[in-house]
Amino acid sequence: MALNPVLSILGRRLRLAVIGGGPGSFIGPTHRQAARHDDRYEIVTGVLSSDPDKSKKADIELGLGPNRLYTSVQEMLEAEAARRDGVDVVAIMTPDDTHYEHSMAALSLGFDVICDKPMTNTLEEAESLHKKVLETGLIFCLTHNYTGYPMVRQAKAMVQEGELGTIRLIQVEYVQGGKADESKPMPEVLTSKYDPGRSGPSQVMGQIGNHAHNLVRFITGLEVAEVSAELGTIVPNRLIDDFAGALLRFDNGARGSFWITQAAAGVENCLRIRVSGSKGTLEWMQEFPQALTFKPLRGPSQNRTPNGPCTLPLSARSTKLVAGHP
Repeated sequence: MALNPVLSILGRRLRLAVIGGGPGSFIGPTHRQAARHDDRYEIVTGVLSSDPDKSKKADIELGLGPNRLYTSVQEMLEAEAARRDGVDVVAIMTPDDTHYEHSMAALSLGFDVICDKPMTNTLEEAESLHKKVLETGLIFCLTHNYTGYPMVRQAKAMVQEGELGTIRLIQVEYVQGGKADESKPMPEVLTSKYDPGRSGPSQVMGQIGNHAHNLVRFITGLEVAEVSAELGTIVPNRLIDDFAGALLRFDNGARGSFWITQAAAGVENCLRIRVSGSKGTLEWMQEFPQALTFKPLRGPSQNRTPNGPCTLPLSARSTKLVAGHP
């Protein structure tokens, strides 16, 4: 494989436009750093804020060219579509209620799309967007980033290789504490994360619940067939869900449990999964991502690490360092 397959094929890096992720954004800098990490993208333009002045200021601070400063998303997409050196890919990191609008606009003008989760706020929008992707034949990527961890991929590969046998039990949780402090008042002007009208039917599901569901599907390959769930608010005087719990039944008959909250005081960012099969159990936790524990039915517990002993090809491909290095 070439050192940089994109450069080898195109003779240049992919030109990337970013929508959202400007001043004060948590996820924007992360997206931009990730785009540069493998040296396959060049960020050439963007509309980083819905405020035109803030957007242009941020573009300039990021070193984007003065001939590619735009006041709106639609203006940028139309202008870039008309350029001989226009962008190849559009990355969307805006509030949840705008993902559908911006994705549809980008696809309509011929751009591949990288979109932050959730894909949309409603099932109807998701089905419409899926139809659009099929019609255009373009690439639509949804950024469920935790599947990129080497040990998550090791877990998936071990399930595929049959090392766990038949999957029987799955436990997944995603627990945060960022909204636990009830002394913090609701903002006078509701942001997208506190406004039920913008954050979708369930804010906690849109923000972190979909990561937990995605992790289960990615590792096990199973689909949820039946659900018995409770969603609601734990912290008083909140307008949005901050908790969800569910019992699950999967399409192979396996049973599972699902627990998510952003109201667990003192907890930082604990995404954790346990998968038990007829031959053994896997356990992984995002706060200690280098360790995957395998507990076989017969034999001692084993600790798998990136590029360590027994690493499978799917995991090795996502590991950039030799074993033991940070």
